[in-house]
Amino acid sequence: MNRLAGCFLVASGVVLAVASGSDSDQMLSGVGIFWPAMMIASSAFQAVASIVKGKLLDIFVVNSFGSRFQALFVLLFLPLLSNLKGIPLTELPSYLKSGAACFFNVGTNTTGCDGAPILSLLYIIVNIVFNISVLNLLKYSSAIVSSLAVMSSVPISIYILSLPLSYLPEGAILSPYFVLGSVILMVGLVLYNISWPLKQD
Repeated sequence: MNRLAGCFLVASGVVLAVASGSDSDQMLSGVGIFWPAMMIASSAFQAVASIVKGKLLDIFVVNSFGSRFQALFVLLFLPLLSNLKGIPLTELPSYLKSGAACFFNVGTNTTGCDGAPILSLLYIIVNIVFNISVLNLLKYSSAIVSSLAVMSSVPISIYILSLPLSYLPEGAILSPYFVLGSVILMVGLVLYNISWPLKQD
């Protein structure tokens, strides 16, 4: 029961923390339902693979295959995604060229690309380390523990992005419900991992 309650509290904390930004003056204002639903759908196969992991995992092999297939499907769905963002297919090559110029911070029309490529490479490194850490946690624990740990990264990321850091806009105001949701989430994580002593007959 404590594990079920922990999972429920973690999920409730994430929902409360993210939903706290629905007001117009909050950090997460203007976030519709489509992109969160797309994110959930894209995580379905990874979630199933985590549950039916079966054998011991080689985390580098799993991460490499996951990254390859992620890149493959991004390329396959690039025309559809660009169309959803209002970018015609004929203009896609110019957008890719501009994106590459922004990534390497070359050219004269690279406004808004401050910190590149250092920040871009730093993001890639942190992303790889995070994925390997999650896979390593999955290797030595269960899929539920790994999923709960990933859920805890949601409010932590939102809190960090709300700070007035370099190369980011001014800090955003977080709702008190965000703090409450984060507290509920952490209580759920602690509750899930507590081993309750069993009463002896």
